[in-house]
Amino acid sequence: MRTGITPAEALQIVLEHAPLLGAETIAVADARGRVLAAGVRSNRRLPPSDNSAMDGFAVRSEDLVSASADHPVALEVIYEIPAGGSSEQALRAGEAARVLTGAPIPPGSDAVVRQEDTTRDGDRVKIFVSPEPRTHIRDAGEDVDLGDQVLDPGAVVGPAEIGMLASLGRSVVAVHQRPRVAILSGGDELVEPDGDTSGGRIVSSNSYSIAAQCLEVGAEPIYLGIARDTPDDIEKRLRAGLRADVLVSSAGVSVGDRDYVRGVLDKLGCSLLFWGVEMKPGYPLAFGRFEAGDGPLVFGLPGNPVSAMVTFEQFVRPALRKMAGRQSLFRPTVRARLAERLQKQVGRLHFVRVDLERDGDEIIARSTGNQGSGVLRSMLLARALLIFPAEASELREGDTATVQILDEDFLAAPTPPFS
Repeated sequence: MRTGITPAEALQIVLEHAPLLGAETIAVADARGRVLAAGVRSNRRLPPSDNSAMDGFAVRSEDLVSASADHPVALEVIYEIPAGGSSEQALRAGEAARVLTGAPIPPGSDAVVRQEDTTRDGDRVKIFVSPEPRTHIRDAGEDVDLGDQVLDPGAVVGPAEIGMLASLGRSVVAVHQRPRVAILSGGDELVEPDGDTSGGRIVSSNSYSIAAQCLEVGAEPIYLGIARDTPDDIEKRLRAGLRADVLVSSAGVSVGDRDYVRGVLDKLGCSLLFWGVEMKPGYPLAFGRFEAGDGPLVFGLPGNPVSAMVTFEQFVRPALRKMAGRQSLFRPTVRARLAERLQKQVGRLHFVRVDLERDGDEIIARSTGNQGSGVLRSMLLARALLIFPAEASELREGDTATVQILDEDFLAAPTPPFS
């Protein structure tokens, strides 16, 4: 087992061991945000036939060569075709068909004249323009043709993908499974939110924040409860999570006298690949896997709430995205100007919780205050994590730094892109 490794080394190890999950078939209507496990080819044309792009009249362009605003040409309207209708009767010289948007173009016609360029009087229509062939006609298959590869494996299903799948007649689709994450909190001092907090007991908030982080990334949290500080209780609860894809334990994987999780994991067949990452908050992070390869990935997160959330962000979240088939694994980053001076000791990379604001085209970052690993309010106020490099001891006011966006609503534009 390695100890005291860099965050980059730890992330590499985690992602090397994070498997791509298998496929499952789900309803297209439920597939938003999922990743396609197989490509999709079209078994039909879209549109299925030439159709009108306008409400108007299907015509033979050769009948209207001389038509103009001053010298309209009158045609006989022989029938009407609504959207979804059809007609096998071909137009002959001097004839037109009333068509609505989306209606198939009748045989013999080669253009559509907009309703605005006509005047109708009973069964006759006066046309004031001379259209070119194919005017206002959507060609069969111009969107999708038979056999087209419409979606590739690995595509993330969004509204457009769902619309296309529905258009192709697909009611179900194969996607990568959602990672199942078993979450265990440990400690005799912990209680549920409605529990008795007298006598120094504290609420087990980590399990709730971690479950919320799982849901935010599209994973399925499975709550294993609070393990008491005994090997037997820890083993019983860990065994209940062995069928998950990932097992996350908050606290108990350190080196204290009552940190039993490591020993229990070893007994169950899990080997830790590293413990201790040169970062703050979150140094006492552990990661392991089962030797047989048939158990979950195991993350031992620190017990302090900020440390647990930050280490989840940096290591568990990218692993879950990879397992679910995502190609882009990490939060967006931007450059921001510091509104204040920051200091630390050289040696560990720091994740500084910061609020962000806009100043014209610039982004300004400001610390959320007390950066203690137990100060959950610092995460509540944080819109981003500022990356304070391990080798640096000072960032001055006015310096620029990389910030990892947590609140992606910050990137939403405050004004529309048009006026």
